[in-house]
Order: sequence, then C-alpha cells, then structure tokens
Amino acid sequence: MITTVTGKNQVTIPAELARELNIKAGTQLDWCKQEDGTMLVKPLPSRGEIARRLAGIGQTWLRPGDNPVADLVRERAADDEAHG
Repeated sequence: MITTVTGKNQVTIPAELARELNIKAGTQLDWCKQEDGTMLVKPLPSRGEIARRLAGIGQTWLRPGDNPVADLVRERAADDEAHG
C-alpha cells in the first residue's frame, strides 16, 4: 500500500489497515527508524486496553480469601481516623 505525505507531514492510513489494527482517531503510533533506513510504525494500546490486559494479573499470587483492595480501604480509613 502506498500513501503520500502531505505538506504538514501527515499520512493517511489505508482504511483496510486502520480497521485491521483497530486504529481510530486518537490512537498513538510509535515510529522507529531501523538501521537499514526502513521505518517501523506500531500502534500503541490505549490506556483502557492496557488496563484490560492487566486486570486480575496478580490474582494468581493471592491466597484464597485475600482481598487487597478491601485491606487498603480499611487501612486508609484507619489512617484518616487517626489523623482526622
């Protein structure tokens, strides 16, 4: 696929690639020049996508019944009460 760079250094991403790679308005692209002069462009995941990928990742290290979020809430409430 061939595209043209505009006078403002803008490039239109072909619709087929944009759909396939889920590139939308606001998607950040990481541009990298390779040693041989070629350019590598990689769409970066959104913050929401990163959060979805990481959700629950630490669960495997918890013991049954552990609830670190509830523990943190209790700790913060106790701290607020002590310094209130």
